[in-house]
Parts: sequence; structure tokens; C-alpha cells
Amino acid sequence: MYKKMTIISLLCLFVDQTTKYIITTKMNLFDSINIINSFFKITYVRNYGAAWSILEGNKIFLILVACSALFFIYWFFIRNVKLNRSEIIIYGILVGGIFGNLMDRIMLGYVVDFLDFNVLGYNFPIFNVADICIVISISLIIIAILRKEGKSCKDI
Repeated sequence: MYKKMTIISLLCLFVDQTTKYIITTKMNLFDSINIINSFFKITYVRNYGAAWSILEGNKIFLILVACSALFFIYWFFIRNVKLNRSEIIIYGILVGGIFGNLMDRIMLGYVVDFLDFNVLGYNFPIFNVADICIVISISLIIIAILRKEGKSCKDI
């Protein structure tokens, strides 16, 4: 079980870090490449905070939050629990996403973001692959909890 989850986490981490490496080596800060007019751009920015740049400048706090989240996930959801295939995938994606942004914070002091969407005139905060992993996995966990009325996310 842990081996499969680790492989999934490492795959997510690899995709996240590879895309960030490509962006940081091929683009200058704040450069933008238009992919789909008025909808999607690749824009290289540095996020010194969390989502929507909240808590900007609180690097140590954000590192501690990420480490606490990883501990909490392990202690309450993974440790001593027989997970099904869906849960292994979901938690693997979540852990990989958390580690992706955590590595940036520790090694760079900020998170590299580059996915820039504008939907119906609303310019979403720029994000990255790790953010996608975190949002998708948390969404699936919430759906599973709602389906099972507070039980584990079995049989998603």
C-alpha cells in the first residue's frame, strides 16, 4: 500500500517540479505566453504566500503548516488503515502536491506558479501542478466524506 502511494506521490512531485523547472529556465519572471486568447496563458510568477498570496512573507509558518498537514494526513488517515485503491491514489496525489509546494518553499523561499486562467472576465490566481493535485484530492476526499456521511473515502 505505502509503495503504491509513494510512487503516485513521487510521480506528482516529478511532474510538478519538472514543469516548474521548465518555466524557471525558459522564461523570465512575469513573462507571459498566450496559449488560448482571453482564456489561458503561461505566466511565470513567484508566490511568497499561500493561495491568493494570503500570508505572504510567512515562509516558516507555511512550511510548518505543510509539515503539519503531512503529519495529520499520515496519523489520522493512512497509518494503521487498510486503504482501498481509490484512497491510495487520492492520498498519493495529495501528498505529492503538498511536497511539491513544500520543496519550493524550503529550497527557493517561494512557490513557482505559472498556470494563468481568465474565465468570464475573472482572472484566477496563478497556480501550478502541485496546486491542482491538492485541490483535486481534497475535492475527492470531501465528496467521499459526503457520500459516506463522515466515514472513510472507501468506494469512491
